[in-house]
Amino acid sequence: LDPETRHKMGSQAVSLARACGYYTTGTCEFLVDKNLGFYFLEMNTRLQVEHPITEQITGIDLVEEMIKIAAGHKLGYTQDDIKINGHAVEYRVYAEDPARKFLPSIGFLRKYHEPSKHERIRIDTGVEEGSEISMYYDPMISKTITWAPKRQEALDLLKTAIQEYVIQGVTENTGFGLSILNHPAFVAGKYDTSFIPKY
Repeated sequence: LDPETRHKMGSQAVSLARACGYYTTGTCEFLVDKNLGFYFLEMNTRLQVEHPITEQITGIDLVEEMIKIAAGHKLGYTQDDIKINGHAVEYRVYAEDPARKFLPSIGFLRKYHEPSKHERIRIDTGVEEGSEISMYYDPMISKTITWAPKRQEALDLLKTAIQEYVIQGVTENTGFGLSILNHPAFVAGKYDTSFIPKY
């Protein structure tokens, strides 16, 4: 998105929150067409699973801010104080089978090793080796987030990170993620909501 469109979206999101008296962390979602026209989709009155992207490119801990707001504190900055720095990419490592229409895979993580520690790789997870992926919850294993000054660097670092996972005991989607990260349309940033069925 160009800065002007991003600003317009942000202004509409703030106006919506003010109109309904909403005062904490939330996410407004929009659909964008090829001409950068955008259309309101929904508002989620919570953090989204993608919130680490915002944290990585702004340097703001959204969870901390949400807790402070709930405790009655005011924000210590304005929108004009927030700057975007670099690029971040997130991939959700799931216990699912992309070849079977992303059917969840249940079982125990007989082996589970995450990528090597790196200052630009963030892993958010709630599992460890031996954990059960059950049928009662979302089958997400982890979120892998990379940050770099340039988009291609963030993508390359994400590829490296995904290749370092060792997961045994369930079917998982790291190979599928690599195929997306290596696809020319994705690399070029020329994709939309039809990317998976199209390619």
